[in-house]
Amino acid sequence: MSLHLLLAVSLCVALASSLPWAAASANGNGNGKPLVAAITKDAATSLYTVPIKDGRPLVLDLAGALVWTSCAAAHPTLECHHHFCMHAHSYHPPGCPHNGYGRADVEDPFRCKCTAHPYNPFSGESATADLTRTRLSANATDGKNPLYPVSFAAVTSCAPDSLLAKLPAGAVGVAGLARTRLALQAQVARSQKVANKFALCLPSGGGGDGVAIFGGGPLFLLPPGRPDVAATLAGETPLHRNKDLPGYFISATKIAVNQEQVQLYTQEPLVVELCTRIPYTALRPDVYRAVVDAFARATAGRKRVTPPAAAAAPFELCYDSRELGSTRLGYAVPQIDLVLEGGKNWTVFGGNSMAQVSDNTACLAVVKVKGEKGSPPPPAAIIGGFQMENNLVVFDEEKQRLGFSGLLWGRQTTCSNFNFTLAA
Repeated sequence: MSLHLLLAVSLCVALASSLPWAAASANGNGNGKPLVAAITKDAATSLYTVPIKDGRPLVLDLAGALVWTSCAAAHPTLECHHHFCMHAHSYHPPGCPHNGYGRADVEDPFRCKCTAHPYNPFSGESATADLTRTRLSANATDGKNPLYPVSFAAVTSCAPDSLLAKLPAGAVGVAGLARTRLALQAQVARSQKVANKFALCLPSGGGGDGVAIFGGGPLFLLPPGRPDVAATLAGETPLHRNKDLPGYFISATKIAVNQEQVQLYTQEPLVVELCTRIPYTALRPDVYRAVVDAFARATAGRKRVTPPAAAAAPFELCYDSRELGSTRLGYAVPQIDLVLEGGKNWTVFGGNSMAQVSDNTACLAVVKVKGEKGSPPPPAAIIGGFQMENNLVVFDEEKQRLGFSGLLWGRQTTCSNFNFTLAA
């Protein structure tokens, strides 16, 4: 499975005029309010979904350039010269043929139907399918409760049912959240007249749903009386772009384990990507070796165990969890700090660093980056879903900033404490 998309540019064939519905504004009825959706973690795949396509789930993908779903046999299509067709071809998945922007309409040979290239990063498969409009739905919110349902038209790609392989059971597609014009949050911003920003509060699974808010605004978590989490973030740092990839990148100046700087082979700033495609943080091999060795030294007095390979895979450092001790932030193990551009720390405590692999065994939940031949060089670190759980992460495209709350256990709440009861 590749974590990277290859950039390519195709030539557009401009033919007949746009259909009236294609040129019309896709206005929802949110009245300028942010939209909220529940996030569910799938136990079998460790992927996160939101039920926004006719109440059925789409997989959240921070690196996904498009929203794509299975389509009915009869569906509208955009034309090749529509400006959204150009945006749909900004990024091409690996192995995708660069065969222009569309194909002739069998019912009207003088009309060029725009096609897109939906990509399933979990199976590594891609397809060529129609670019269409689909109605998606969520709820307007005041940050405390859902207020009322909102339905809006979004530009999406169709996809064959075969492309659903390896998605969570019941999922009907992928909601791309990358920094593109056709990503879900960008389309919500245009249709609802809200800020082009969104926040993810990923659940840990087994303890209820998390929450996604599109369009900015506050976020209040139970119990009542708690301050707005979005207004009391632990830190912010600039977002950076990668010319080849549409995802989210930040910069770190150093890594510390147990508040001691890890000695790395380079003094260059470390490129860090945030990714919901992978469950655990992946480190470039040189960074991985340095961090794992530093953690091993910092836990030299702890009882190491060697569980069965199937239970521990793909982790290297595992411990008898009965002897680790606990705090309100998880197991009492050394903290890991990413010191970010701007000076703030993204701190990983035991609650996000140790994965419980069996009743009595917990492992350091980091793995090596698996680069593929022909892919761009991997970043120093790719922060996976597990390390983002119970941590409100705010992606602000307008300010080009990333904000984060830190592990919410320290505030005696979790991402599963949003009140999804519809407000009276």
